[in-house]
Amino acid sequence: MNRKNFLQQVAIGTGSIVAAPYLLPGQITPTKIPPNGDPLPAEKVKEFVVAGHNNLARSKEMLVEQPTLLYATWDWGGGDFETTLKGAGHIENKEIANHLIGLGARTNLFVLIMLVKTMIVKSYLEVFPQYLSARGPHDFTFLHYAQRDRDDAKELLEYFQGKGLKETKVAL
Repeated sequence: MNRKNFLQQVAIGTGSIVAAPYLLPGQITPTKIPPNGDPLPAEKVKEFVVAGHNNLARSKEMLVEQPTLLYATWDWGGGDFETTLKGAGHIENKEIANHLIGLGARTNLFVLIMLVKTMIVKSYLEVFPQYLSARGPHDFTFLHYAQRDRDDAKELLEYFQGKGLKETKVAL
């Protein structure tokens, strides 16, 4: 399959997903967004983001108490914003990341690299190559997520290096 055919298939697939709720009335119910209430307590947001790095049990417990924490973002300062999913991503906690994504957490390419979703990552970067220089939480780059001494991410690591990205490993 050439690139043109691939992009056409992606466009058709995306169109099908967008149109499905209108083509199958009663089959898919859009989620109703609750009216805005009070902001989440800052200390709870920070605790949830920290728990998402390595404490699945606490993350689940906190989501039972306050489900909208799933979307919360903590500002570490200086524009260093992090969600619980991003925290799980940069320390390579696939169990927590997959759990949060299963609940509807908003993902990004950094987490998808950690989960080795090679086709999605490459497809996105072929359309938006300037995003190769993007920085994630704590200023980590795509290479940080791909070079964690894992054989399963070797293809992505080579892809990034082939695009000219260079970086030494970041110690956590």
